[in-house]
Amino acid sequence: MLDVTDVVAGYGSSAVVQGITLRVEAGSCAALVGPNGHGKTTLLRAISGLVRVRSGTVRFDGADITREQAEKIVERGLIQMPQGDLVFPDMTVEENLTLGAFTRAAAKGAAARMDEVYDIFPRLLERRAQRARTLSGGERRMLAIGRGLMGKAKMIMIDEPSLGLAPVIVDEVYHQIRRVVESGMTVLLVEENLTRARSLATEIHLVENGVIVRSGSGDEVLDERSIRETYLGVTE
Repeated sequence: MLDVTDVVAGYGSSAVVQGITLRVEAGSCAALVGPNGHGKTTLLRAISGLVRVRSGTVRFDGADITREQAEKIVERGLIQMPQGDLVFPDMTVEENLTLGAFTRAAAKGAAARMDEVYDIFPRLLERRAQRARTLSGGERRMLAIGRGLMGKAKMIMIDEPSLGLAPVIVDEVYHQIRRVVESGMTVLLVEENLTRARSLATEIHLVENGVIVRSGSGDEVLDERSIRETYLGVTE
């Protein structure tokens, strides 16, 4: 579904992403894990067309999207959910979801997709007439993901879904993301917490200083003692 090859990207004269290659298979969930400031979000933005790719290629669903504008990439069905809530606070839950189907292609069948979103996130159905500002942090995170699904998504990229949330709320958000994955959606997840990412993703990519330093299943990635010490605090 997604092929990223030797991508270099950044801001100004700084190359934050320094030659990353990865592949996400259709229907799978992959995760980018690593410390803040090491290039995970920049890579998502480069894939989404929000940051210029200086070199390398990005292919999505068989098409080269390396130089495409962000809105064209969204129309193809590759949709990013940025960090934080970023919902429209004075609109209702249903109005926010409706705005997710803003493209011409997504507008067709939007009612059926809204039913699917409500099936995945029943809490949103309960809150459909509430203004987004009245929702809890976890509910706003679900709304942001649901709005992305409304865009006739073939693949979604979720940036730090646990950011700023209490652990019990993170549990609930991850439970709902699991339902998205189980529905067959292709997902690329960015997460600092390796334990959280490992619970959901079949492929983990550790990102440090703009490069992928290790890839594999959760068990394969944690095979090295230094990685267990760094990411899990395990010393034995």
